[in-house]
Amino acid sequence: MIQDIAPKKLDNQYKPSAEPMDDSVVFVFDARTVLVRQDEGKLFPTFAQLGRPDGCVYLFTIGKKAFFLLLSEKRPVIPADFAFEPIKNIRQNKEAKLPSFYAFYTALHLYGWYHTNRFCGVCGQPTVLDTKERALRCSKCNHVIYPRINPAIIVGVLHNGKILLTRYAASHSDTTVYALIAGFTEIGETFEETVEREVAEEVGLKVKNIRYYKSQPWGSAADILAGFYCDLDGDDTIQMDREELSRAFWAKPEDVILQPDDWSLTNEMMARFKAGEPC
Repeated sequence: MIQDIAPKKLDNQYKPSAEPMDDSVVFVFDARTVLVRQDEGKLFPTFAQLGRPDGCVYLFTIGKKAFFLLLSEKRPVIPADFAFEPIKNIRQNKEAKLPSFYAFYTALHLYGWYHTNRFCGVCGQPTVLDTKERALRCSKCNHVIYPRINPAIIVGVLHNGKILLTRYAASHSDTTVYALIAGFTEIGETFEETVEREVAEEVGLKVKNIRYYKSQPWGSAADILAGFYCDLDGDDTIQMDREELSRAFWAKPEDVILQPDDWSLTNEMMARFKAGEPC
């Protein structure tokens, strides 16, 4: 999965005094685009390549490499071999190494949080960077805002040697690959209750024997995903929510078509079923 970067490790301890080195990576976002080098690797720019711009905040370190985010509205001079590329295209790059992808999606998560919390939700005044922890603090009323993480579930529903596969409606996704039932946890819900509700809402089925498998951070939606398997409880007739899904069907192991990369928890869970591993 995207977080499987061993032997390297993510060090996400906030270090407000961290100073960038020439080879430190700087993420520069503009709406739904990100600055990348226009060559085969399409790597992200380093501090030196951007002329050591001001207005950057430290994000995290992977291995020995530090990553920063440009927060300043003032853009640096963009080198000729760099250009902004749609965020949705980054996953299609098969040449960059996994730690770079993981760093990018984690940076995207933090960029969204910084960008949408420039002003205090209590009094409307500008926020400033906290000096001790990763937080934004109101410059007037001192209200503190921490990074938002959205809990969500992925669930593989099993029945008579088959798994329930879905395809999102076009309005909910820009991809045509198969996936599992998924959804965000609502206020006051447990993960298990979210599993029951999402399965009922999206395909009209009841489930039982809900069992936890594994979790995954997914920065593009600011998620922490919890993966579950469960068994069908009762009638297997699918009543699909056509606003959410374009297809839903019971698939045998040999009929499961995996996603084009092995980044996602969804793909790993489908791969386990396809390989006949315990679910």
